[in-house]
Amino acid sequence: MRALITGAAGFIGSHLSERLLKQGATVVGIDCFTDSYPRWVKELNLRESLSHPRFSFIEGDLVALDLNSVLDGVECVFHQAAQPGVRSSWGLAFEAYVRNNVLATQRLLEAARGTAIRKFVYASSSSIYGEAEKFPTSESITPRPISPYGVTKLAGEHLCLLYCRRYGVPAVTLRYFTAYGPRQRPDMGFHTFIHAFLSGRPISIYGDGGHSRDFTYVSDVVTANVLAAEKGPAGRVYNIGGGVEVTLNEVIRTLKTLTGADVQIRHQEANAEDPRRTAADTALAIGELGYQPAVGLEEGLKQQIGWVRELIRRQPAGEDENQATGKLGVSRKAHWEAA
Repeated sequence: MRALITGAAGFIGSHLSERLLKQGATVVGIDCFTDSYPRWVKELNLRESLSHPRFSFIEGDLVALDLNSVLDGVECVFHQAAQPGVRSSWGLAFEAYVRNNVLATQRLLEAARGTAIRKFVYASSSSIYGEAEKFPTSESITPRPISPYGVTKLAGEHLCLLYCRRYGVPAVTLRYFTAYGPRQRPDMGFHTFIHAFLSGRPISIYGDGGHSRDFTYVSDVVTANVLAAEKGPAGRVYNIGGGVEVTLNEVIRTLKTLTGADVQIRHQEANAEDPRRTAADTALAIGELGYQPAVGLEEGLKQQIGWVRELIRRQPAGEDENQATGKLGVSRKAHWEAA
């Protein structure tokens, strides 16, 4: 198989590249290295794939690239690229979200129409549900995003469905529920918490710590992508969760145990764009794709702790120490997103 992975230097895209290469695929990766976090971190993500003879990399912007030539000979597209972040999607920043999450997706779908690709897998987010009306939340629940980010991810879903119905683009959508693990974005909650525990710095959390999330380990997300490419019917939407709904307070207790350390916790007012709870009903993915999450929260956190330690060790000389946790991590606040 010849696969195209957008966002290949990112969290999920880099893991997916490695999985497909191990399975014998030829992989073309694209990434434009947006400044959502330091470039050197993303270059570390790419290191293993770049050494593989069946991997080629294009540094470029999906809105500006000649995507027709990029898609030549591609059988499967895994569209992981996006402008990330819930809290940062408000105000003037929304323009970047529209460009990178909506326009880029439309251009990729437009280039895919009329080609011989057999599957277009789109990475969406549980953020599209907002404050869901029912838990566990199934795909039949009406999306009501409560952040501009969630709006743009839902727009991408609708574009996939439109191009599937109108032009036969074989698009399948995966709604990720709070992916975590090695290479997680440095502004995300788990990374921020772990870095604080390892460095002895205080952390700030929004609310009382009772917010809960359905956490999904990165290897399970990657497996879902592979299964969707193999088995997912065109036009289908699947929830991808880890089957573990845990509160922030429980996560903090687990990290204390795993690191053998403690930190000062500073509570701040809860954010309106953070839903109180997420929980995925994954019955459809289980029944149609054979998806089954395999990594539990404690084991997944152990793996992520090891990676954060290595990232700190590899921090280039001269880099601001705070860059290891990204722009939004400077204050050590938990970016407690739904996805």
